[in-house]
Amino acid sequence: MSIVLPKSHSHPRGDIPKEPPAHFRAMANFDLKQIMEIETSAYVFPWTEGILRDCMRVGYRCRVLEIEGQVEAYGILSITLDEAHILNLCVKPASHGQGLAHRMLDHLLDLARINAVKTIFLEVRPSNPRAMRLYQRAGFAEVGLRKDYYPAKVGREDALVMAKEL
Repeated sequence: MSIVLPKSHSHPRGDIPKEPPAHFRAMANFDLKQIMEIETSAYVFPWTEGILRDCMRVGYRCRVLEIEGQVEAYGILSITLDEAHILNLCVKPASHGQGLAHRMLDHLLDLARINAVKTIFLEVRPSNPRAMRLYQRAGFAEVGLRKDYYPAKVGREDALVMAKEL
């Protein structure tokens, strides 16, 4: 006697959840509504739509990670000669904990390598330990401090400058 299992139970360990297909692409003006929703939900002091438009206009590498037609993360990378600077990396708050920040960071690092970058820099708030861990795990090291770099609820907040040799 043979047993025929329904397709949803055909694997010996049951269903294996599959990640929805995700892809990276250039940021476009039509993305700005979704990006601004993410930006304003993720940051107390978000970038403006004008800043994002300027980043695209001047030719920064502005990238989105899209899943099922929705922008889930984005990153902005400036490249000058053999140095690059990650200006913004953000994940939709509802999508935190899924490894999307790591994927976006890897994508930006790949773009830097393709463009013969030797050193990549970024700033991070000391009050953002989650981001600091992401960058440390990716091989970034603290190389400096920018005093009073970020706006804060009271006064200003310093920025840790981190760098990685590629």
